[in-house]
Amino acid sequence: MTVFRHELRQGRTALTIWTVAIGAMAAMCVALYPQMRGEMETMSAMFADMGAFTQAFGMDKLGIGTMLGFYAVECGSIIGLGGALYAAMEGAGVLAKEEQGGTAEFLLSHPVSRARVLTEKLAALLARVLVMNVLLFVCCYGAMLAVGESVPVGDLVRLHVAYTLVQAELACVCFGLSAFVTRGAQGAGLGLAVVMYFLNLIANISEEAKALKYVTPFAYAEGADIVTSGALDGGLILLGMGYAAVCVIAAYAWYGRKDIR
Repeated sequence: MTVFRHELRQGRTALTIWTVAIGAMAAMCVALYPQMRGEMETMSAMFADMGAFTQAFGMDKLGIGTMLGFYAVECGSIIGLGGALYAAMEGAGVLAKEEQGGTAEFLLSHPVSRARVLTEKLAALLARVLVMNVLLFVCCYGAMLAVGESVPVGDLVRLHVAYTLVQAELACVCFGLSAFVTRGAQGAGLGLAVVMYFLNLIANISEEAKALKYVTPFAYAEGADIVTSGALDGGLILLGMGYAAVCVIAAYAWYGRKDIR
C-alpha cells in the first residue's frame, strides 16, 4: 500500500484547501438563513415565477422558505459543483502527473505491477473524495445546529450521499481520461465537470433536452427531487456508476500496455 499512502500524503494539501473553502462557503450560506427567514417566503414566491431560472435550479418543486429547501437549492449548488471540480481535477491528474512530472519511469521501475499502481492510486483518489464529503457533512450539520435550525437527518444524509456519488463518478471518469492524456488533463477534467453541471441545468429547463439526464451525474443529485421524493434515483445512479466502471476499465486496459513517456 505504499503508493496508496504516498498519494494520500501528496494530496492532503489540496484536500485541505478545497474542503475548507467549500465547507466555509456552505457554512456561511447556512448562517445567513436565520437572518433572512422573514424574507424567504416572499423570495420563494418570487423565484417560483421566474420561468426557466426556476426550473433550472428546481425551485418549481421545492421552495427556499424552509431550512431544508434553502440548503438543498443554495448550499447544494456550492457543495455539488465545488466538490465536482475537486474530484475531476484530482482524477484527471492522478496518472497524467507521473508522465508530465517525469516520475513515471522511477515509479514503474519498482517491483510493482502497473495494475497495482492504478488500483492504489484509484483507491487513494476515492478515499480523498469520501473524506472530504464526510467533513463537509459534519461542517454543514454543525452549522445548522449552531444557528438553531432543525433539519431531518435522513434528508441531509441522502443529499450528501448523492453529492458523494457524483464526485466519485466524475473522479473515475477523469481517472480514465488521465490514463490517455499526458498534458492538460486537469484542465480537461475541470471543463468536463462544468459542462456536466450546465447540461443538467439545460435538462431541467427544456423538455426536449430531458435525455441529457442520462448523461450528466448531476441529474441524480437534484436537491429538489431528493427532498420531495425522499429517495435517490437508483436507475440514474446505476447508469452513472456504469459510466464510471467503463472509464476505469478503459484506464486499466490502456495504461497496462501504453508506452510511458
